[in-house]
Amino acid sequence: MRKLLLLLILGLLLLTLTACNTDGDNDDTSSTNATTTQTTTEMEDKKPVIYLYPTEATDVVVQLDYKGELITTYPPYDGQWRVRAYPDGTIVNKADGKTYSYLFWEGKSDIEYDFSKGFVVKGADTATFLQDKLSEIGLLPHEYNEFIVYWLPQMEQNDYNLIAFQTDRYTDNAKLSIEPQPDSVLRVFMAYRPLEEPVAIEEQLLQPFERKGFTVVEWGGCQIE
Repeated sequence: MRKLLLLLILGLLLLTLTACNTDGDNDDTSSTNATTTQTTTEMEDKKPVIYLYPTEATDVVVQLDYKGELITTYPPYDGQWRVRAYPDGTIVNKADGKTYSYLFWEGKSDIEYDFSKGFVVKGADTATFLQDKLSEIGLLPHEYNEFIVYWLPQMEQNDYNLIAFQTDRYTDNAKLSIEPQPDSVLRVFMAYRPLEEPVAIEEQLLQPFERKGFTVVEWGGCQIE
């Protein structure tokens, strides 16, 4: 009888220990899963478009050195764009003989954009703000209108937008090489973050752009979550 009682006690102890070990394994698995689901956020540089304005019809080669992954290009980019550019901005792509208004690309990278200075703008005021600031920077009406038509639907419904125009951080991440070398280059890139409430930020000073000779203009943007 004593042997039977000892066997029952030992059996219960074994069951208890097994149950504890199983719970411990489940805890480890949950911890591992939580760690592996963490991801690195990649930013999408959306719709950078490049306008070419030579002083006369000119054969131009444009190369883009982008520190990220190109998602879409139009016309197709095969390491360079070879085009015939005209003073009114018309571009004829030599690869297909078709006419384009600009060169277009989109990509994604892990760049961190600079929000140390910028502007906090009500969503409802976005169109007016962009008209004023893009004109102040130096975009022509048809250029900033195309910019606004693309970005306004994504921004005007937000309560507020924190907007910062990027300079070296963007141009270092997406370098352009153009032959023949242009006389003046303007690259406007807007990074913005939707806000529910306004925040305090030092206002960004914008430098006006002077067009002279063979001019290249680019604009694009990125939403930061």
